[in-house]
Amino acid sequence: MPAVIRGLIAIAWYGIQTYLASSALVIVVLKFFPQWLPYADVHRYGFLGLSAVGWAGFMLLWVLQAFVFWNGMETIKKFIDFAGPAVYVVMFILAGYMVWRAGWRNIGLNLGGVKYHGAEVIPVMITAVSLVVSYFSGPMLNFGDFSRYCRSFGDVKRGNFWGLPVNFLAFSLVTVITTAATLPVFGELITDPVATVGRIDHPTAVILGALTFTIATIGINIVANFVSPAFDFSNVAPRLISWRAGGMLAAVASIFITPWNLFNNPAVIHYTLDVLGAFIGPLYGVLIADFYLVKRGRLVRDDLYTMSESGTYWYTGGVNRRALAALLPAAVIAVVCVMVPGWQAAANFSWFIGAGLGFVFYRLLVSTKA
Repeated sequence: MPAVIRGLIAIAWYGIQTYLASSALVIVVLKFFPQWLPYADVHRYGFLGLSAVGWAGFMLLWVLQAFVFWNGMETIKKFIDFAGPAVYVVMFILAGYMVWRAGWRNIGLNLGGVKYHGAEVIPVMITAVSLVVSYFSGPMLNFGDFSRYCRSFGDVKRGNFWGLPVNFLAFSLVTVITTAATLPVFGELITDPVATVGRIDHPTAVILGALTFTIATIGINIVANFVSPAFDFSNVAPRLISWRAGGMLAAVASIFITPWNLFNNPAVIHYTLDVLGAFIGPLYGVLIADFYLVKRGRLVRDDLYTMSESGTYWYTGGVNRRALAALLPAAVIAVVCVMVPGWQAAANFSWFIGAGLGFVFYRLLVSTKA
């Protein structure tokens, strides 16, 4: 069940990210082939809410991502090694260009419409931190999919340090500066870097910017939302579903959920992803309780690869029933926080609520067993 939950979340995000990457590609195509603009009209040439040009862009990106994935982890690694630095180069150039156009004195970083003073800032900051943690909760569970390929624990720690706090802060700062500069340059606040690139008059800049964002999105999408469901679905039935088959199953499913309709309807995407995400917190809580309190941080490596009933990780029917019994009520409570109108304050902390309850419930159930 945990694998299925994580896989479903990845499918939804995979489809949405593929759609966003294809949107960047469509911007380039329409800028240089304006005669195709009529085919971008979803009302005249649309199917299931997406225009003909949109379908072409989406399927092209879908095939490219499938090609990279199908060639294995080594190809994925090489692609990411290129895509990561490439998007940084473009973002720094874009930020520098926008600051030059706007003038540093004309850029204001206070972008919010609501002003907070003194202690009023504290609950807003706490909520923002909670949302960031919730956002990264899915990738946290994907961590083992990639840390297994590290040569040493030191590599893991260095990768975490540079890839999470340093990368997150640096990229956020560059993005905020670029966004703030759009107001004096274009007369409106543009929060999408792809849309900002599309407003630049120089054709070469548009091509390089949009294509780089497309490549970067593909790289991020494969790592965060393609590899993980491949492992998840293959783990559900390893004799029937290979790693490649699991990934392609997720990729095909991402088409049928019509992710452009999810993205263009905030209410639908809110309930779909938030309900699925409400299960992530309890999963995390159960994992932490089991590893640190029950197993005392000990890992029996050989038993990870045995089907013997005497193995440390053998469970009846392949299911840890106590973990499932802790997961379900914790997830239900977290979902209630998301779904009930008027509980918005609690909904922002649904991950922490679910993680805490999953941790406590599992510890109590294991203690009862003892």
